Amino acid sequence: MSASRVFVARLVGCNVFDPLGDRVGKVRDVIVVYRRSDPPRVVGLVVEIPGKRRVFVSIGRVTSIGSGQIITTGLINLRRFQQRASETRIIAEMLGRRVTLADGSGEATIEDVAIEDVGPGDWEVGQLFVRRPKTSPSPFSKGPTLFVPWDQVRERAAKGQSQSATQLIASYSDLNPADLANTLLDLPEQRMLEVAEELPDERLADVLEEMPESEQVHILGRLEDERAADVLDAMQPDDAADLIGMLSDERGEALLELMEPEEADDVRKLLEYEPDTAGGLMTPEPIILSADATVAEALALIRRHELAPALGAAVCVTLPPYEPPTGRFLGMVHFQRMLRYPPHERLGTLLDQSTEPVQDDTPASEVTRILASYNLVSVPVVDKNRRLVGVVTVDDVLDHLLPDDWRNPDSTRPTRSRTVPVRRPSAVAAAVRGRRASDGTNR
Repeated sequence: MSASRVFVARLVGCNVFDPLGDRVGKVRDVIVVYRRSDPPRVVGLVVEIPGKRRVFVSIGRVTSIGSGQIITTGLINLRRFQQRASETRIIAEMLGRRVTLADGSGEATIEDVAIEDVGPGDWEVGQLFVRRPKTSPSPFSKGPTLFVPWDQVRERAAKGQSQSATQLIASYSDLNPADLANTLLDLPEQRMLEVAEELPDERLADVLEEMPESEQVHILGRLEDERAADVLDAMQPDDAADLIGMLSDERGEALLELMEPEEADDVRKLLEYEPDTAGGLMTPEPIILSADATVAEALALIRRHELAPALGAAVCVTLPPYEPPTGRFLGMVHFQRMLRYPPHERLGTLLDQSTEPVQDDTPASEVTRILASYNLVSVPVVDKNRRLVGVVTVDDVLDHLLPDDWRNPDSTRPTRSRTVPVRRPSAVAAAVRGRRASDGTNR
């Protein structure tokens, strides 16, 4: 059964099915066109289908909207969605827009939009859910809300323009970083930059890690240095090193100076390596424990929420010190093996003797061969003195092997860079190598 009125923010993420009950994809936005006097007319939905492709589904193909799902005729054009000049996306462009109430009571901000069924295959914007400015100075207070018919508001901005990105971010709060990155790439450039500015540092860091390199550089280039450094602090060190390596030497050094010293040190170490070696691919923050540590201690570390699954698949056992570069590498203990032993068992008795580490200058092709040949999720990386310096995980290798545009392979959006940047040993890295050579600490 189709509802006669639906609020668009509630549609985002709803499943779309064909008449046979097979899932087609998920709703990501609703497209409307403005009319001279009547409310905006709904022309279709933006639906994300498998493969992260976003397609347009005409509202005429929708037979039912309700109960958290949408039924279509099953006839969907798989051509990638491209927004026309006359079209407006409700989630991406209308939410957060400032309007003036026609009764003269002041201004308000659009927080949601209701679309209404006005005939077979015909939907239009009906009511708006808006919030007035807050009247209390308390940071915890919010302004009052109300429902307003479309014809009782006057937009302050021109058609197609947007205001605050706050509402858009709230609407996409449940998306994982890869999906949010894909969503941002589909937005108009200025809107994408507005949303990036509003995202918290940790959320923006996660999103940048899922974007093509040229887009990472473009967004970071629009941030103030202090904000950019905070975002780099929140990124994985190997991803931060890749990004800094694509910047100019001057800005790269400036950002490293503004980063937290510990995070900057990790990035500087990675910049010393050629990008197509184990050292250039590795993550310098594996789980490292002593041989006397117990299974219970290792499992407690693996349970950390922020730990990437590939890093939690095994722990590295070394002699002290236990920060890279560590003491001599002794071996790895895999998660599954730990589950077979009591909590008090010492890790030194569970070492996997079949997994040999790779040298930090091992070519990426050889690292890939080792991971594939032995069905490994990660492989330890050591220096010439067999000190552990990091691990290469399978996702690090996949990022290296896939083409530069793999995150958005069929996008028709032009790249903003004239050339695709590739991480290079920068002047920053050269300076680090020079200092180490002069004091005898160069590996």
